[in-house]
Amino acid sequence: MTADTPGLNDSEENNNESTATDSPQEAPEDTTPPQPDTTEQDSEPVAEAPESPVADVRESDESSDSTDEETADAGDSVEDDDSEDDSNEDDNQRADSEPVQAKTRRVSGYKRGEIIDVVVLEVSPTSVIVQLDERGEGFTGLIPARELDRMSGDMIEMLVPGELIQLYVVNNGHKGEVVLSLNRALEELDWKNAEEYRESRQTYEGFVGGYNKGGLIVRFGRLRGFIPQSQISDERRMRVDGDTPEARWGGMIREPITVKVIEVDRGRNRLILSERAAMRESREQRKARLIEELDVNEVRTGRVVSLEDFGAFVDIGGAEGLVHVTELSWGHVTHPKQVLSVGEEITVEVISIDPKRKRIGLSLKRQLPDPWDIVASNYEQGQLVKATVTKLTKFGAFAQLTKQPEVEGLIHISELSENRVAHPREVVDVGEELTLRIVKIDVADRRLGLSLKAVNSTEYLDRDMDFLFDDD
Repeated sequence: MTADTPGLNDSEENNNESTATDSPQEAPEDTTPPQPDTTEQDSEPVAEAPESPVADVRESDESSDSTDEETADAGDSVEDDDSEDDSNEDDNQRADSEPVQAKTRRVSGYKRGEIIDVVVLEVSPTSVIVQLDERGEGFTGLIPARELDRMSGDMIEMLVPGELIQLYVVNNGHKGEVVLSLNRALEELDWKNAEEYRESRQTYEGFVGGYNKGGLIVRFGRLRGFIPQSQISDERRMRVDGDTPEARWGGMIREPITVKVIEVDRGRNRLILSERAAMRESREQRKARLIEELDVNEVRTGRVVSLEDFGAFVDIGGAEGLVHVTELSWGHVTHPKQVLSVGEEITVEVISIDPKRKRIGLSLKRQLPDPWDIVASNYEQGQLVKATVTKLTKFGAFAQLTKQPEVEGLIHISELSENRVAHPREVVDVGEELTLRIVKIDVADRRLGLSLKAVNSTEYLDRDMDFLFDDD
């Protein structure tokens, strides 16, 4: 379902729309003169209601982060339903101060607040007369002029003689006519629809229609749903910049948005929505579809969305895959931030797909030149190389080739000196640059054996002269 009127501000909408957000009581019906248009922005309060504690709203798989402070920022707009005379208006105000569920006063066989089926009999500029069902035998129903004045063109088109429509029971007029409202009927149907969305956990696609200091307003049919700031998606919140509500949220007006209904409280005129819950479900659905489409060895362009100690998460088209820290570079990487930054666009290769666990494994380094191919073609056993010590262990020292920093070799403890060595620290230090001799190359297993004690060996005298000449 999509919003009826995408992204309209209050100044563009009829006064008969109600705000489906927190307030201490339900708005009066058809009893007050039309109110001036108000904005949904924080600069002009939506409701004159004191803050009240708000029960925690919980989604099935995650507790809602909405707070009392956020939900208290949303309020009601007064609805203008019709009545026949001043004495009846006072009665309406007393009745309308209670939730709809409590409206049980009988009006010609009907419950106040009930939605009934009627047939349009007569339409005039001042009123609409309808035929009631068998419970209202002997009575006719009336939609007063005041409501007709505020109806949209689409609503007027519904009022055709002989047409079956649904109306809301407001009150009994002084001439025995049952006063009815089409506006309120449509509103009540929207409340019912909202409850169905909550129970079915469906996502709702609408438009941002306004904001206040606590969050965003989204049109839900004729209702205004409230998204607390804590329920706005991380992606949207990353765009927030500014000290005022207008600076933070103003640029989002009329933007499409997908939400889930997480709380419906008709009695308190309260409709709470969550973009975060919808995004979480949407991501899982996109990921399931993507897993079906992906193939191992496929190359994708993605965007880095987060960095963790164990790797980087990359969005590759609506779903995220993990580049493990060992797949970031051919060289040694302690943390992904050494190689990547959030928001960076990179090319990755799909190396594993797990449909049951819904996991996608990615590799960055496999889209880079393999340094061991260079080792295989440019280096050989007995060659002298320059390298920097990167790590010391009890069995030896690791050193990084100066000309090929992605490749590390091992100087075994027995290759450090002609003399006995208890620990490599007795001979070398981390960060020290050394001239070493290659004593073993195993490209298949990616192992490089280096020696410090064999550097001065006369066995390689001719080769050493070539090395020194090339180095100069």
